[in-house]
Amino acid sequence: MSKTAQFAKRMNRMKASEIRELLKLLDQPGMLSFAGGIPDPALFPAEAFADAFQDALSPEHQAQSLQYSVSEGYLPLRQWIAAHMAGRGIPCAPENVLITSGSQQALDYLGKLFLDPGDTALVGWPTYLGALAAFNAYEPRYSPLRAGENQSPAAYAAAAEAAGGRVKFAYVSPDFANPTGVTMTRAERLAALDMATSLDAALIEDAAYQALRYDGEEIPPILALELAQNGGDLEACRTIYCGTFSKTLSPGLRVGWVVAATPVIQQLVLMKQAADLHSATINQIATHQVAQQHFEPHVANLRAVYARRRDAMLAALAEHMPEGVTWTRPEGGMFIWVTLPADVDAARLLEQALEQEKLAFVPGQAFFADGSGQNCLRLSFSNSNETTIAEGMARLGRVLRSAL
Repeated sequence: MSKTAQFAKRMNRMKASEIRELLKLLDQPGMLSFAGGIPDPALFPAEAFADAFQDALSPEHQAQSLQYSVSEGYLPLRQWIAAHMAGRGIPCAPENVLITSGSQQALDYLGKLFLDPGDTALVGWPTYLGALAAFNAYEPRYSPLRAGENQSPAAYAAAAEAAGGRVKFAYVSPDFANPTGVTMTRAERLAALDMATSLDAALIEDAAYQALRYDGEEIPPILALELAQNGGDLEACRTIYCGTFSKTLSPGLRVGWVVAATPVIQQLVLMKQAADLHSATINQIATHQVAQQHFEPHVANLRAVYARRRDAMLAALAEHMPEGVTWTRPEGGMFIWVTLPADVDAARLLEQALEQEKLAFVPGQAFFADGSGQNCLRLSFSNSNETTIAEGMARLGRVLRSAL
């Protein structure tokens, strides 16, 4: 039997993450990487987690922490999340919260929940490549969402019908999006909600970076805006909020959450039961304890440190980038999006950067559903100090000048 003869056709749409492949190259001495959008491990609340795990493994608690649990998630953690969401303008009950193994699992479940082969997903152009990877397994087509350039709902619907399906959801990351760092304005959030309403489609709000605002005016989540419109009835909302502790407390524990109307949560629970029964009990218990005791001061420290690193990268780009290169100026998050002259291929530039300067970044093409964006790249500033950032942008400037 051929090694691939029995694989489902959907596997033809599955591709290795360019970021995960890049990480394999980064152990070389002297390599500077601005590729992975990862927290600085020096900032993890490691002592707090050590205490939390020790407590969870105490004779008093180990029978619960090491045991099977309910698929919905550890109730005290869901209660903490419900209170946390209320502070963001989204009052909800624990029954409206599902714990997932990171928000990436939530995206996979939502793709499975909504997409039939040939259905359409509206996504940013560019958008988070992990979302594309999650949705690809369910064989959708993609149409672009671009602020100020969107088609009418009727045009989106007609194109989806012509392709043999319908528009099932719009996927957006409103705050400091991966990969661009751009934040949707209040008007853009309301426009996305209006679009989804006109299409009778779901709206998936990926809020992975929402807590990491460094300056500018805080804008309510889309789900909060929808609740304000409908009198606070979460059960009538089409917005599905995906949150995570990966960018704040720890990515390695893989604890995320979904907040949505009860029928959505109920369907996702069925998927959870079929996929992995529940997220790791002990990780949820430890995350709850650390969140309850340390979340706000810890995140405040993250904001202060990451803001300095963002500022350092913006200053270094201004100093070292040649003419014709532009970049975003994010108000938070972990990323800066760089646009090169139209004739520069960022994938080829990466090869040169690795070889000539021991420098890594992510070429922009991976973030476009149609494979465009060859002249763009993503830089992450979260896991590098200011000195490393200055040296890295100098290296990028040198390799760019050699390529132009």
